[in-house]
Amino acid sequence: MKTGIVVFPGTWSDRDCAHALLEVLGEPVRFVDYRERDLGDLNLVILPGGFSYGDYLRCGAIARFTPVMNAVADFANRGGLVLGICNGFQILQEARLLPGALLRNASCEFRCEWVQLRVEQSDCAFTVDCRPGQVLRIPISHGEGNFFADPHTLESLEANGQIVFRYCTADGRITPEANPNGSLRNIAGVANARGNVLGLMPHPERACEPLLGGDDGLAIFRSAIHALNRVAV
Repeated sequence: MKTGIVVFPGTWSDRDCAHALLEVLGEPVRFVDYRERDLGDLNLVILPGGFSYGDYLRCGAIARFTPVMNAVADFANRGGLVLGICNGFQILQEARLLPGALLRNASCEFRCEWVQLRVEQSDCAFTVDCRPGQVLRIPISHGEGNFFADPHTLESLEANGQIVFRYCTADGRITPEANPNGSLRNIAGVANARGNVLGLMPHPERACEPLLGGDDGLAIFRSAIHALNRVAV
Protein backbone atom coordinates (compact mmCIF):
# COMPACT_ATOMS: atom_id res chain seq x y z
CA MET A 1 0.00 0.00 0.00
CA LYS A 2 1.29 3.46 -0.89
CA THR A 3 -0.05 6.28 1.26
CA GLY A 4 0.13 9.99 0.57
CA ILE A 5 -0.24 12.43 3.47
CA VAL A 6 -1.32 15.87 2.27
CA VAL A 7 0.40 18.83 3.89
CA PHE A 8 -1.25 22.26 3.80
CA PRO A 9 0.09 25.45 5.39
CA GLY A 10 -0.90 24.98 9.03
CA THR A 11 -1.10 21.17 8.98
CA TRP A 12 0.54 19.57 12.00
CA SER A 13 -0.66 15.97 12.35
CA ASP A 14 1.13 14.83 9.19
CA ARG A 15 4.14 13.50 11.12
CA ASP A 16 1.89 11.64 13.55
CA CYS A 17 0.11 9.92 10.67
CA ALA A 18 3.43 9.05 9.05
CA HIS A 19 4.72 7.58 12.31
CA ALA A 20 1.63 5.40 12.72
CA LEU A 21 1.83 4.03 9.20
CA LEU A 22 5.58 3.79 8.67
CA GLU A 23 7.02 3.11 12.12
CA VAL A 24 4.16 1.14 13.65
CA LEU A 25 2.65 -0.66 10.65
CA GLY A 26 5.62 -0.67 8.29
CA GLU A 27 3.70 0.88 5.39
CA PRO A 28 5.49 3.30 3.04
CA VAL A 29 4.32 6.92 3.02
CA ARG A 30 5.14 10.12 1.22
CA PHE A 31 4.19 13.67 2.02
CA VAL A 32 2.10 15.39 -0.66
CA ASP A 33 2.49 19.14 -1.00
CA TYR A 34 -0.73 21.15 -1.31
CA ARG A 35 0.50 22.52 -4.66
CA GLU A 36 0.80 19.09 -6.30
CA ARG A 37 -1.64 18.25 -9.07
CA ASP A 38 -0.86 14.54 -9.56
CA LEU A 39 -1.08 11.89 -6.84
CA GLY A 40 0.80 9.33 -8.90
CA ASP A 41 0.32 5.70 -7.90
CA LEU A 42 -1.02 6.23 -4.39
CA ASN A 43 -3.59 3.82 -2.93
CA LEU A 44 -4.58 5.83 0.15
CA VAL A 45 -4.65 9.58 0.70
CA ILE A 46 -4.82 11.08 4.19
CA LEU A 47 -5.81 14.66 4.96
CA PRO A 48 -4.49 15.04 8.51
CA GLY A 49 -5.43 17.35 11.34
CA GLY A 50 -4.22 20.85 12.06
CA PHE A 51 -5.26 24.38 11.27
CA SER A 52 -4.90 24.72 7.50
CA TYR A 53 -4.44 28.38 6.59
CA GLY A 54 -5.06 29.27 10.23
CA ASP A 55 -8.75 28.26 9.89
CA TYR A 56 -9.44 31.67 8.35
CA LEU A 57 -12.96 32.19 6.93
CA ARG A 58 -14.01 28.67 8.03
CA CYS A 59 -12.10 25.53 8.90
CA GLY A 60 -10.94 24.02 5.62
CA ALA A 61 -12.49 26.75 3.48
CA ILE A 62 -9.21 27.92 1.92
CA ALA A 63 -7.50 24.53 1.75
CA ARG A 64 -10.41 23.31 -0.35
CA PHE A 65 -9.21 25.53 -3.25
CA THR A 66 -5.61 24.28 -3.32
CA PRO A 67 -4.41 22.44 -6.47
CA VAL A 68 -4.05 19.14 -4.65
CA MET A 69 -7.76 19.00 -3.81
CA ASN A 70 -8.67 18.65 -7.48
CA ALA A 71 -6.40 15.62 -7.59
CA VAL A 72 -7.92 14.27 -4.36
CA ALA A 73 -11.44 14.65 -5.78
CA ASP A 74 -10.47 12.82 -8.98
CA PHE A 75 -8.76 10.13 -6.92
CA ALA A 76 -11.85 9.65 -4.73
CA ASN A 77 -14.18 9.57 -7.74
CA ARG A 78 -12.08 6.75 -9.20
CA GLY A 79 -12.56 4.75 -6.00
CA GLY A 80 -9.31 5.62 -4.21
CA LEU A 81 -9.37 5.56 -0.42
CA VAL A 82 -9.41 8.97 1.26
CA LEU A 83 -9.27 9.53 5.02
CA GLY A 84 -9.89 12.97 6.52
CA ILE A 85 -8.94 13.39 10.18
CA CYS A 86 -10.22 16.41 12.14
CA ASN A 87 -9.24 19.38 9.94
CA GLY A 88 -9.01 16.91 7.06
CA PHE A 89 -12.67 16.02 7.67
CA GLN A 90 -13.56 19.71 7.53
CA ILE A 91 -11.67 20.11 4.24
CA LEU A 92 -13.49 17.13 2.70
CA GLN A 93 -16.81 18.72 3.63
CA GLU A 94 -15.79 22.05 2.12
CA ALA A 95 -14.82 20.17 -1.05
CA ARG A 96 -18.24 18.47 -1.06
CA LEU A 97 -16.66 15.04 -0.88
CA LEU A 98 -18.54 14.43 2.37
CA PRO A 99 -21.92 15.75 3.56
CA GLY A 100 -22.73 18.05 6.45
CA ALA A 101 -20.76 20.71 8.26
CA LEU A 102 -18.70 20.92 11.43
CA LEU A 103 -19.71 23.77 13.71
CA ARG A 104 -18.15 25.22 16.82
CA ASN A 105 -18.39 22.88 19.79
CA ALA A 106 -21.64 23.34 21.70
CA SER A 107 -19.62 24.12 24.83
CA CYS A 108 -17.73 26.87 22.93
CA GLU A 109 -14.60 25.24 24.36
CA PHE A 110 -11.67 23.46 22.72
CA ARG A 111 -11.84 19.80 23.73
CA CYS A 112 -8.72 17.64 24.01
CA GLU A 113 -9.58 14.32 25.65
CA TRP A 114 -10.05 10.61 25.10
CA VAL A 115 -13.48 9.52 23.91
CA GLN A 116 -15.22 6.29 23.00
CA LEU A 117 -16.53 5.61 19.50
CA ARG A 118 -19.08 2.97 18.57
CA VAL A 119 -18.54 1.40 15.16
CA GLU A 120 -21.85 1.64 13.31
CA GLN A 121 -20.81 0.14 9.97
CA SER A 122 -18.25 -2.52 9.09
CA ASP A 123 -18.67 -2.36 5.30
CA CYS A 124 -16.76 0.92 4.98
CA ALA A 125 -13.19 0.47 3.70
CA PHE A 126 -11.89 1.88 6.99
CA THR A 127 -13.84 -0.45 9.29
CA VAL A 128 -13.67 -3.84 7.54
CA ASP A 129 -11.64 -5.20 10.47
CA CYS A 130 -14.22 -3.96 12.98
CA ARG A 131 -17.58 -5.33 14.01
CA PRO A 132 -20.78 -3.28 14.37
CA GLY A 133 -21.12 -2.18 17.98
CA GLN A 134 -17.40 -2.41 18.69
CA VAL A 135 -16.15 0.41 20.93
CA LEU A 136 -12.87 2.16 20.11
CA ARG A 137 -11.07 4.49 22.50
CA ILE A 138 -9.48 7.36 20.55
CA PRO A 139 -8.61 10.97 21.50
CA ILE A 140 -10.12 14.16 20.12
CA SER A 141 -8.55 17.61 19.84
CA HIS A 142 -10.80 20.23 18.29
CA GLY A 143 -12.84 23.36 18.78
CA GLU A 144 -15.16 22.90 15.81
CA GLY A 145 -16.23 19.28 15.66
CA ASN A 146 -19.97 19.67 16.14
CA PHE A 147 -21.46 17.70 13.22
CA PHE A 148 -24.51 19.32 11.65
CA ALA A 149 -26.71 18.46 8.69
CA ASP A 150 -30.28 19.24 7.68
CA PRO A 151 -32.97 16.65 8.56
CA HIS A 152 -33.15 15.25 5.02
CA THR A 153 -29.38 14.70 4.90
CA LEU A 154 -29.41 13.08 8.33
CA GLU A 155 -32.12 10.64 7.30
CA SER A 156 -30.24 9.88 4.09
CA LEU A 157 -27.04 9.19 6.04
CA GLU A 158 -28.94 6.84 8.35
CA ALA A 159 -30.72 5.03 5.53
CA ASN A 160 -27.56 4.58 3.45
CA GLY A 161 -25.41 3.42 6.35
CA GLN A 162 -23.03 6.36 6.01
CA ILE A 163 -22.75 7.11 9.72
CA VAL A 164 -19.64 5.11 10.59
CA PHE A 165 -18.83 6.25 14.14
CA ARG A 166 -20.84 7.71 17.03
CA TYR A 167 -19.63 9.02 20.36
CA CYS A 168 -20.65 6.58 23.08
CA THR A 169 -20.03 5.43 26.63
CA ALA A 170 -17.41 2.79 27.44
CA ASP A 171 -20.09 0.11 27.22
CA GLY A 172 -21.40 1.34 23.85
CA ARG A 173 -24.45 3.37 24.86
CA ILE A 174 -25.26 6.49 22.85
CA THR A 175 -25.90 9.19 25.45
CA PRO A 176 -25.75 13.00 25.57
CA GLU A 177 -23.04 12.76 28.23
CA ALA A 178 -20.79 10.80 25.86
CA ASN A 179 -21.04 13.53 23.21
CA PRO A 180 -18.06 15.92 23.61
CA ASN A 181 -19.10 18.60 21.13
CA GLY A 182 -22.87 18.55 20.56
CA SER A 183 -22.81 16.64 17.26
CA LEU A 184 -26.26 15.72 16.01
CA ARG A 185 -27.07 12.10 16.79
CA ASN A 186 -23.62 11.76 18.41
CA ILE A 187 -22.03 11.55 14.97
CA ALA A 188 -18.23 11.31 15.08
CA GLY A 189 -17.50 10.10 11.55
CA VAL A 190 -19.26 9.69 8.21
CA ALA A 191 -18.44 8.14 4.86
CA ASN A 192 -19.54 8.87 1.33
CA ALA A 193 -22.15 6.60 -0.26
CA ARG A 194 -19.46 4.49 -1.91
CA GLY A 195 -17.63 3.94 1.37
CA ASN A 196 -14.17 4.89 0.09
CA VAL A 197 -14.05 8.37 1.67
CA LEU A 198 -14.22 8.70 5.45
CA GLY A 199 -14.07 11.74 7.68
CA LEU A 200 -13.85 11.60 11.46
CA MET A 201 -13.03 14.12 14.15
CA PRO A 202 -11.07 11.84 16.54
CA HIS A 203 -7.38 11.21 15.87
CA PRO A 204 -6.66 7.50 15.24
CA GLU A 205 -2.98 8.30 14.56
CA ARG A 206 -2.64 9.26 18.24
CA ALA A 207 -3.97 5.90 19.38
CA CYS A 208 -1.56 3.52 17.70
CA GLU A 209 0.76 2.53 20.57
CA PRO A 210 -0.03 1.40 24.13
CA LEU A 211 2.75 3.66 25.39
CA LEU A 212 0.69 6.67 24.24
CA GLY A 213 -2.51 5.51 25.94
CA GLY A 214 -3.95 2.93 23.57
CA ASP A 215 -3.80 1.43 20.10
CA ASP A 216 -7.45 1.25 19.01
CA GLY A 217 -6.69 3.65 16.15
CA LEU A 218 -4.78 0.88 14.39
CA ALA A 219 -8.11 -0.77 13.57
CA ILE A 220 -8.89 2.05 11.13
CA PHE A 221 -5.51 1.99 9.39
CA ARG A 222 -5.37 -1.80 9.26
CA SER A 223 -8.87 -1.92 7.81
CA ALA A 224 -7.75 0.32 4.94
CA ILE A 225 -4.72 -1.91 4.32
CA HIS A 226 -6.83 -5.05 4.27
CA ALA A 227 -9.52 -3.45 2.10
CA LEU A 228 -6.88 -2.55 -0.48
CA ASN A 229 -5.34 -6.02 -0.31
CA ARG A 230 -8.71 -7.58 -1.04
CA VAL A 231 -9.12 -5.41 -4.10
CA ALA A 232 -5.62 -6.31 -5.29
CA VAL A 233 -6.39 -10.02 -5.00
